[in-house]
Amino acid sequence: MHDKLPTTGMIPKIIRVFQMSQVLKERRRTLSHDSQGMDGDDESVTEFTRTELMAFKPSFARPRYANTYRMEPYRKFQDYVVRKKAEEVLKNKLQDFKYIGFNGAFMCTTLSEDILAAVKDQGFDRYKYIVQIFIVEKTGQSVHIASRWVWDVARDNWVSVQHETENYVALALIVAGYYE
Repeated sequence: MHDKLPTTGMIPKIIRVFQMSQVLKERRRTLSHDSQGMDGDDESVTEFTRTELMAFKPSFARPRYANTYRMEPYRKFQDYVVRKKAEEVLKNKLQDFKYIGFNGAFMCTTLSEDILAAVKDQGFDRYKYIVQIFIVEKTGQSVHIASRWVWDVARDNWVSVQHETENYVALALIVAGYYE
């Protein structure tokens, strides 16, 4: 029991180290506040010394979870539900959209964000999603779009949705990759 208590020779060393760290902390505080024109009263994160940060290190670590050993999701990706949602988003967002060359990129970004949010709201667990939007002006040309993936046929899936007007064609490609 007496082995765990510090010896009388160690106590002055601990006090000296603590006092030195307080002095260095105060110097750092006055120097940083003088150079930045701030009051010396408010605390900031930069005032922590390396040893103080190392004391907090366990709280910065990621939480560890036990393995579930689950190989299937609780709710599997359903392509018909996602197709319906994506069609709704495309129809609602593109009903008043007039295609001009420079506004297509911005619309593609907003559409992909909206479709991604709608797919995530469906609650399919253990999936990561990729949403690609293509808006192509109709000028009598043909367009071929191809994608390649390393695929798990049992779990991965994809959906393609098309919205067509007299001026342009919008195509949404949603890929759901199973993530263990």
